[in-house]
Amino acid sequence: MENSSIFLAQFWGWYLVIFCVLLIVRPKRMSQLLAYLEDEKYLVLTSLLAIIIGLLNILAHNIWEFNWKLIITLLGWISLTKGIIRFSFPRTALKALNAFNIKWIPYFLVVLFVLGVFLLNQAYIWVPY
Repeated sequence: MENSSIFLAQFWGWYLVIFCVLLIVRPKRMSQLLAYLEDEKYLVLTSLLAIIIGLLNILAHNIWEFNWKLIITLLGWISLTKGIIRFSFPRTALKALNAFNIKWIPYFLVVLFVLGVFLLNQAYIWVPY
């Protein structure tokens, strides 16, 4: 089970770091992504991907210990839940997305970036503590 924890820490860590850096460097992409999600076919496609990623994560790593491994489990459950909600209730998901204040996105990206760096540190042990 330790190997799956390290693999998923690497996966989620690199995903969060790359995604956040790209969106911080190219903020126009965020508005493009939000515009794409206005279209229900893209919303359904992203929901299917979220369900697949979340389900694979949960099947490989459903560890509820109070340490860094819990973050990986929660990311899987969040992904699965978001995918199911977006797929089942696309109009409600669009309303929630539109209600989200866009000015908070840079702060949210910084938090996700720090979370990604934390997971990468757990996987590669760059800075032991």
